[in-house]
Amino acid sequence: MAATVVRYLRSVGSPTSAAAEREPESVDALPRPDLRAVGEDERAPVSPAEFRAVLGNFASGVTVITAPSGEDEAGPAGFACQSFASLSLDPPLVTFMVARTSTTWPRIARAGVFCVNILGAEQGELCRSFAVSGADKFAGVSHSPAPVTGSPQLDAVPAWIDCRIQAVHTGGDHLIVVGRVVAMGAAGEGDPLLFHKGRFGRLAD
Repeated sequence: MAATVVRYLRSVGSPTSAAAEREPESVDALPRPDLRAVGEDERAPVSPAEFRAVLGNFASGVTVITAPSGEDEAGPAGFACQSFASLSLDPPLVTFMVARTSTTWPRIARAGVFCVNILGAEQGELCRSFAVSGADKFAGVSHSPAPVTGSPQLDAVPAWIDCRIQAVHTGGDHLIVVGRVVAMGAAGEGDPLLFHKGRFGRLAD
């Protein structure tokens, strides 16, 4: 049975247990070209303003994606992310989307690992601190290393998911990052932080 499992993991390009124990390889951050969804002589089917207004009706949870600091880096990397979702149960995979213009993504790609910190209803300010660019996002933020990858696991979050980067796909002006779950945990209490129509919200009783 063990040999069959190893052969299967190798066939789909997933790490075997021996490979998983090695240091993660960095992932190509991919270039950041001037992307267009339509040709120069075409009209876009919808305007960016309309796109945001309509899609803003879809409420989502909010997370902070973190990665450990690399060589010659002053500290860990992290950014606020609402485009996170579960992807697969077997194998356990999750996904998030990040803009190709992100300055944080190349650092996460070099690390080859990340931790998804799912935020609770009272953590709107924590989200805002990770949504800014060019600041020390971890200033005053308590965290500890996630058990497998060492990515920052933020204190007091309702749940966290420790991952290795499995694949990266292009999606227009964003990248679709797939992570293989290696550890996870949840406090099992508290309401989630929601984002809807440009504002934070929470579940109503």
